[in-house]
Amino acid sequence: MEVAPVRLEGRLVVLEPLAESHAEGLWRAAQDPEVWRWTHADVGASRDAFDRWLEDALAEAGSGASLPFAQLGRGGEPLGSTRYMSIRPEHRGLEIGHTWLSSRAWGTGVNAEAKLLLLRHAFEELGAMRVEFKTDAKNERSRAALAALPARFEGVFAKHMLVRDGAVRDSAWYAVTDDEWPAVRAALEARVARFLDG
Repeated sequence: MEVAPVRLEGRLVVLEPLAESHAEGLWRAAQDPEVWRWTHADVGASRDAFDRWLEDALAEAGSGASLPFAQLGRGGEPLGSTRYMSIRPEHRGLEIGHTWLSSRAWGTGVNAEAKLLLLRHAFEELGAMRVEFKTDAKNERSRAALAALPARFEGVFAKHMLVRDGAVRDSAWYAVTDDEWPAVRAALEARVARFLDG
């Protein structure tokens, strides 16, 4: 399983490998404070914080530790970011995480189609047998979105990580396996179709 930069194009969203050229548009998208409520860092708090986030993401991409994407609307406007991470080729597994999306794109089908594109590529092109997700156990919006994929809830890891200002986070874990993928794909395709038909 070799994870290499790739452009994934849907009808509502395009995922492009993150690049410096996305910086200004993503900085504007990052200004929504609601986006950062449950994240380990507030990337929109200052330009320095944003620049550190971008530098770190590009460094991870350069080292092969992760594959970050810019999430773009169909007109090319940056809406947020997501990435393949915790890549384990020897176990045919990876995680989809570090996902953020401007609230103007919430409820538009962009997140559902982005997950469809990422999962389809992981299972059907990369040969993954497991894709996992984790979120703050208190983040009801994110947990509802993962359950709606549907991803299987696997439990809560207590005191999993330290987040902003030293706060302790319990993390809820979810996963989709290759056996579950056909049903998940059908559910996601149906959800995306409803946004396109609406």
